[in-house]
Amino acid sequence: MSTRKTTTASIGPRTALGKRIAGAVREVAAHLRGETLLPTYQVAVPDAIDVAALRARLGLSQAAFARAFGLDVAALQAWEQHRRRPDRTARILLAVIAREPEAVMRALAA
Repeated sequence: MSTRKTTTASIGPRTALGKRIAGAVREVAAHLRGETLLPTYQVAVPDAIDVAALRARLGLSQAAFARAFGLDVAALQAWEQHRRRPDRTARILLAVIAREPEAVMRALAA
């Protein structure tokens, strides 16, 4: 059984992670006291996306668009011809492509 005594000084945050945790605890405590609001955001998933217009705006063929963003060309054709609707995950990806196509390309680059 250890009788080692711990002092407050030895408990304090010494590492970068410890400092980040201590800062987060202070931020939460201030929020609970009503002194500050924590940052929030809402995700808006579009109900519909005009995939053909998006692709045309980027100046890509169906095959090039599918290749650039890791999509199935048959699914892309079905979306454009309104035979199928992109599922929620695909609509999220398409919304990101619409706003930041270069970022998606960089993220997916091999």
